[in-house]
Amino acid sequence: MGYSYKGSLSFGFVYIPITLHNTVKNNDIGFNMIDKQTMSRVKYIKSCVDCEDRILKQEDIVKGYEYEEGKYVLFSDEDFEKIKSQKDKNITIDKFVDLNEIDPLYFDKPYYVAPTGAEKAFKVLLTAMEQENRAAIAKAVLGTKETLLCIRAKDGQMLLNTLFFEEEVQKNPAKDIQETVSDKEIKLAKTLLENMSGDFSPSDYKDEYRAKVQKAIEEKIAGKEITVPKERMAKNVTSLMEALEMSLKNATSSTPKKRPQSDKTEKKAPTKKAKPKKPGSGALA
Repeated sequence: MGYSYKGSLSFGFVYIPITLHNTVKNNDIGFNMIDKQTMSRVKYIKSCVDCEDRILKQEDIVKGYEYEEGKYVLFSDEDFEKIKSQKDKNITIDKFVDLNEIDPLYFDKPYYVAPTGAEKAFKVLLTAMEQENRAAIAKAVLGTKETLLCIRAKDGQMLLNTLFFEEEVQKNPAKDIQETVSDKEIKLAKTLLENMSGDFSPSDYKDEYRAKVQKAIEEKIAGKEITVPKERMAKNVTSLMEALEMSLKNATSSTPKKRPQSDKTEKKAPTKKAKPKKPGSGALA
């Protein structure tokens, strides 16, 4: 597995050379865009607007900032590297915080952190963070963008998540909903929550739609038509209370019952009655 970043992680005067590795792989099924008349692939061509749509090679393309209409200043990859300070290039920890203080709303992409030297310092930092349930907050310039970072420890591994800046997170339009709810509705909802509660296990969940798409591809290759699966019609409900009651009934009936204990009781070996001791026998008092 290749790395997506190579640099260093530092806190105080401790420097640890590291690489970042992707934690997630792209599992999408790839489709090409096809002209349905000719069955030919559709190409996306980069061309020049003011040069009669001349097709450009990748090495001829640079980034440009339009400071006036039709006027640009050009930036190469080398220009962006010159702008970065040594601090920008490395991941410098600003502070340690309680991991529970970070709202998951701010989490973006996850990475594995692997040391490429200073393994002892890495192990010390990792262990201290995990035992204290602390996460590190840092910033670094990844590519051409300064990024807020959260470094955390879990199960003996160090992980890094890029975070969104506060200004990137939009306000929730549903925040100020004003509705009156009854105690009975809340009580039913809590009971439903209790009946549907359980432990989260990632292995319990599979991408079922991907499997359906894969099956449809195989059917198409075999010359078969895709069949629409039969689904049970949803029952109409007229009120929230009815919906909650029906949901609770369904959750209760689908909850696996506890295995009843066997009627056969385990037979215990008969205890031997202690024989009365003869006078004068036994341990000294």
